[in-house]
Amino acid sequence: MFPEYDIIVVGAGHAGCEAAAAAANMGSKVLLITMNMQTIAQMSCNPAMGGIAKGQILREVDAMGGYSGIVSDRSMIQFRMLNRSKGPAMWSPRVQSDRMLFSTTWREMLENTPNLDFYQDMVSGLLVNDGCVNGVKTGLGHEIKGKAVVLTNGTFLNGVIHIGEKQFGGGRVAEKAATGITEQLVDLGFESARLKTGTPPRIDGRSLDYSKMEEQKGDEFISGFSFLEENKLLPKSQKSCWVTYTNTQVHEILKTGFNSSPMFQGRIKGTGPRYCPSIEDKINRFAERDRHQLFVEPEGWNTVEIYVNGFSTSLPEHIQLKALKLVPGFENCKMFRPGYAIEYDYFPPTQLKASLETKLIKNLFFAGQINGTTGYEEAACQGLMAGINAYNATHNAEPLVLKRSEAYIGVLIDDLINKGTDEPYRMFTSRAEYRTLLRQDNADLRLTKIGYKLGLASQKRVDKVIEKESNIKNILNLFNSTTIEPTEAETYLLQIGSSKMVVKQKLAQLLLRPSVSILEMLQSIPSLSEIFKNFDRESLEQTEIQTKYDTYLQKEQELVNKMSMLENLQIPSNFDYEKLVSLSTEAKQKFKKIQPQTLGQASRISGVNPSDVQILMIYMGR
Repeated sequence: MFPEYDIIVVGAGHAGCEAAAAAANMGSKVLLITMNMQTIAQMSCNPAMGGIAKGQILREVDAMGGYSGIVSDRSMIQFRMLNRSKGPAMWSPRVQSDRMLFSTTWREMLENTPNLDFYQDMVSGLLVNDGCVNGVKTGLGHEIKGKAVVLTNGTFLNGVIHIGEKQFGGGRVAEKAATGITEQLVDLGFESARLKTGTPPRIDGRSLDYSKMEEQKGDEFISGFSFLEENKLLPKSQKSCWVTYTNTQVHEILKTGFNSSPMFQGRIKGTGPRYCPSIEDKINRFAERDRHQLFVEPEGWNTVEIYVNGFSTSLPEHIQLKALKLVPGFENCKMFRPGYAIEYDYFPPTQLKASLETKLIKNLFFAGQINGTTGYEEAACQGLMAGINAYNATHNAEPLVLKRSEAYIGVLIDDLINKGTDEPYRMFTSRAEYRTLLRQDNADLRLTKIGYKLGLASQKRVDKVIEKESNIKNILNLFNSTTIEPTEAETYLLQIGSSKMVVKQKLAQLLLRPSVSILEMLQSIPSLSEIFKNFDRESLEQTEIQTKYDTYLQKEQELVNKMSMLENLQIPSNFDYEKLVSLSTEAKQKFKKIQPQTLGQASRISGVNPSDVQILMIYMGR
């Protein structure tokens, strides 16, 4: 019934879709197996892509030739660049997505990808021979041969859904769990464990009073995720999100459900996400806080369904609704479906090589939540890398391993395979020690040529990068050669509250002022506007960043070189971590518990950020 495939991808979530697309675009004959063809690339939780550090990952995926950035741009209903008030290393793009359009767009792009077949079935086991995978077994009894297999099972591996005292098998609400694979892998020698995640209730937007909430509009300028010239959303057509808050009354109602909470009563054994806790966890852990922020987010263009971001819960549904009705704006709210928690199997990622191939079974790759991560973006980039390396493995090519200094993707995978994780892993800018080098705006300059060599990034993408590099060079020359007279800049400097120029200055020097922006100056100073009229916004902004942060960029590059030599630096056995006040609380706890012998070992401990290691290194006089 089936031909032999080069690569079989199991699961069509964010990891599976990127893996299938990457391998197929590189030339492999790929089969994507999913339990439900109608839920390809389903946004199981928040209908949004990007955010802090996640936006950087998505731009990297796009720069390499992945699909997630394009899909996000085509399905966005709102765009925001987060952290604009901070330095450019922290700027993180985020979109609110149309949940249904996102999934539909993904399916359309996959169906238009050559070399890619689909099949709806549950994979119940693997075909393994002499320590090498050579296919899969399905629930309908088929044996499908493949040279490599990528497992991206997400929350479906022995998934159990919890709502109050009720529990039932499932990988998502109203969808059955996947069984058989965990048991087989454990028999083969793999270690497995349980994790937990959750989702908030969905609400009828017609029943809400938005006048009692704070409106959160999208940005006036929409850069999007893709470096290709996608038809971006018009700023004025964006849908608003809204902000409201819980209160002490809400908290008291929620507490009445603690005696039937699966989390507090021990029915949930898996560890939940540290940085995205349930509302009951928040009011229990942060008892001193009398309110918590809730983001009220629309699910799409043509639906009234609302996602209540910040209210993830597994309490009984009547408690959920009673508590929500005490939130400002939610007094008359109607629930579409309750929030729930889900427990699922994962495989600690220390069992993987840097290519995401398993150490135990040749040509078997893991990507996404099966590795203990949480988040669409984290899953997507793992899928991309697993798809690339599955192709390389079946063509006897060297695996592609991105360094920590090359990409957030490199940071994530290095963290997973070296540190492991015993809680759902989420990416943050603080996890990247070279985040000034790894900005969202230069992902194309860092990675597109790598993607092109693989056959993923198109010629069009490379041409755009070459043009951008040329533009940056020319703009930089103009910055250093263009002189600004005090009278020319007087009005603009007065507007932004910057001190007057006494003597004429080179534009590059003027740009070193923190509040000065090249884009704003072009609008205020006609002579400058004429000089730079042939350059696009992206190239101008990129060059400004390079000019403003040149010293920091150089220092960070030096750190890249220095850290590589300090891998085996010994830490004294009696080292007192308490005296390092700058260390995060989590780092102190982990250091004291594990007592790492070297800086290299310290850097790989789960929960320890690279910034913590740098603090330790500085204190040791290195």
